[in-house]
Amino acid sequence: MEESIAKYKEICLWIRNRLESGELKPGDKVESEYKLCRQFQVSRQTVRHAIAVLEEEGIIQRYRGSGTYISDLGKNGARREKTMQIAVMTTFVQEYIFSSIIREMEAQFSNAEYSLQISVTNNSVEKERFILKNILNKNTVDGVIAETTRSGLPNPNLDIYRELMERGIPVLFINSHYPQLDAPHVSLNDKLAGKQVTNYLLQCGHRDIAAIFKGDDGQGHQRYAGYLEALMEANIRIQDKRVAWLDTEMLSDFELNGEWISRRLHGCTACVCYNDVVASKLLPVCKKKGIRVPGDLSVISIDNSDIAAFCEVPLTSAENPTEELARIAAMQMLDMIDGKSVPESTELESEIITRVSVAILKNG
Repeated sequence: MEESIAKYKEICLWIRNRLESGELKPGDKVESEYKLCRQFQVSRQTVRHAIAVLEEEGIIQRYRGSGTYISDLGKNGARREKTMQIAVMTTFVQEYIFSSIIREMEAQFSNAEYSLQISVTNNSVEKERFILKNILNKNTVDGVIAETTRSGLPNPNLDIYRELMERGIPVLFINSHYPQLDAPHVSLNDKLAGKQVTNYLLQCGHRDIAAIFKGDDGQGHQRYAGYLEALMEANIRIQDKRVAWLDTEMLSDFELNGEWISRRLHGCTACVCYNDVVASKLLPVCKKKGIRVPGDLSVISIDNSDIAAFCEVPLTSAENPTEELARIAAMQMLDMIDGKSVPESTELESEIITRVSVAILKNG
């Protein structure tokens, strides 16, 4: 305990001395938490204690998603002139829910006289790295809004995100986030959505409930957590054999994995699907196997995209409020560019949109 206290005081003294010597001036950026942890060989908690003390003394100011600065009347005065451009990076763009997110962001930023630089990763960490390096090298944007790439797995590109933030370029994540980065995010409350769709099936009388989730995206882990919580609260035994985990490549080749997936569904009356894409790909697999939806198997999903409304069996789905998500993300990014604080996490709630893919059992 004494060693930890001494370390936080050492960090405070180091920053004060640099300020007094003129090495640091008002508006200058202080090293990131990550760098301070490595330099002083201490935990993030110790670094945050030191920063909190300096902030209370009025020596520094913190701006979430941008970094920590020596206090002045306007942090942005120390940065270059605004370019009036925002980089927006998503995993996909035209299909599914992404087009509505981009449209709403364009509307919000256009009103503030900003233009967008839109990039697409196709959920590839290599493509994400290429895009981030390009943003870093060109240095022509005032902020970055990024959808995480395979956020359920370790990511090799966190160093580039850190470098962007160290340059004073705010970073905000949508749909998921990287827990290792001190940057805000705006997303659906995925755990709650997973719990809501599972509870809906329980209320309809289903007890034998399978599930299909994506394992390489953080949303899949959160939705799975909600699925588990709903089953445990209903005193239903968790059976791992009823849960199928897919990655991005397996989702593309869904029908090739149809035999394996159908075995996971054996003995179940319902299935929770990671999203509408998964559910829509499950329907032809069921049809090929002679499994009627919803007669033999009820199917429920998450996101309530156009796919849910117009696929062969219209899907009951938990709505993802994408336009509200995009609007909030855009407004928060504008605040961050202006040096204002924003919430660490903004998670939106969903509601169930009922269609015909879920049957009500006699005991429901």
